[in-house]
Amino acid sequence: METANLKPRAVIFDVYGTLLEVGPPSHDAETLWHHLWREMFGVAPRLRRLDFAVACSRAISLRHDAARALGITWPEVHWPSVVMEVVPELGLLPPARREEFIYRQIQTGHSTRLARGVAELLPRLRGAGLLLGIASNAQAYTLRELRQHLQNAKLDFALFQPELCFWSFEHGFSKPDPHVFRILSARLENHRITPAETLMVGDRADNDTDPARRHGWQTWLLTAADASGHDTGSWTQLARHLL
Repeated sequence: METANLKPRAVIFDVYGTLLEVGPPSHDAETLWHHLWREMFGVAPRLRRLDFAVACSRAISLRHDAARALGITWPEVHWPSVVMEVVPELGLLPPARREEFIYRQIQTGHSTRLARGVAELLPRLRGAGLLLGIASNAQAYTLRELRQHLQNAKLDFALFQPELCFWSFEHGFSKPDPHVFRILSARLENHRITPAETLMVGDRADNDTDPARRHGWQTWLLTAADASGHDTGSWTQLARHLL
């Protein structure tokens, strides 16, 4: 790696495309959407699923434009606020039901599963004394998705240090904004871990490894099993590299 030959003491992971594989929605997504509306509101959907998605995209674009006008190059939205704008009926539901609607609505739009190799590697890294964290362009539902998949694999979310987890929805900006990596670097310094002792693992060069490298971190770009380089490769190759 170009940054250092030091052995990593902390590993920061991306989520979507890295810890979690993202797939297409269920074939009966529209039916699930109808069931969700009837369960939550007692009536048929006022919007088709596609109409809902288009309205949300429009609301997100307006929020992004406003943030960029203030100098935020890589803005992040608060998804519940977007959904509440498009589906104001949610305001009539108690908070727990509102959260359930938002979570299940997301599940009609995509499917996720723990990436192959993750369940075996994470506890081995913690057992070897490495601190684990996350840098994710995410929403609150992301935490629930990841937590659920970890539980299914009999793993605890506590494998990750809370202070070493950056969730974009909590900050209003997202990767590859340099502040993401500056914030995590500062928190790592509280553990006496330098950037050169920190490894970023992600599936995208533009969002994950390139900005991390500019901050002096080591990097690992996940690739297919048959494609590897000095700082790229599969989960299996990453395990060999670290352990």
